[in-house]
Amino acid sequence: MIKKAGVIWDCDCYINKYICDNDIGGEIITPQMLATPFYKGRLVAVLIPTGFGNPAYSGLMPALKATSGRIRKFVEKGGRALVFGAMYEKEGCYDWLPFKVKYTHEYFNSPVITKGDSDYCGIVKDFNENGIECDGYFPEYEGECIAETADGRCIMIEKKMGDGFFIVTSIHEFPSRDFLTGICSGDSEIIF
Repeated sequence: MIKKAGVIWDCDCYINKYICDNDIGGEIITPQMLATPFYKGRLVAVLIPTGFGNPAYSGLMPALKATSGRIRKFVEKGGRALVFGAMYEKEGCYDWLPFKVKYTHEYFNSPVITKGDSDYCGIVKDFNENGIECDGYFPEYEGECIAETADGRCIMIEKKMGDGFFIVTSIHEFPSRDFLTGICSGDSEIIF
């Protein structure tokens, strides 16, 4: 079993240490690397951390929009993409995804209810599910809602595409260790 992830971000960030602490091989994919045709990372998953849509935190949006086809192809070939909350109130932060996702930015704490039979419902396993921090919710989306708040707001979507899938979540916590290991593990690496 191969455990390897690329973190799409401007520089080394908080989630990299967490990935390495879980014995997952990881690398940073900067906007410049993402846009160059010469970058050919061999990965199981890509992670896009919280705040990617907010220009105060990150400069990723232009690169994500310019390389949306590349990300889609990676997923279709069997890769996995974990996308966290945009942390920005302007619409369009998820327009680069190859499916519809509308995000409402709102910071809150809520009990979380996992739904369905997805292998990835365990994202909050290491936390008290009666009070999880979220940075928004998804009032409209394509895919399956696999986690929601106690009052029915969708906070995690799974969208299968080709041989892989996207997980989009507004949960504002590190994913559980088992969840992270599961999403970043596979039988083979996919060329990004």
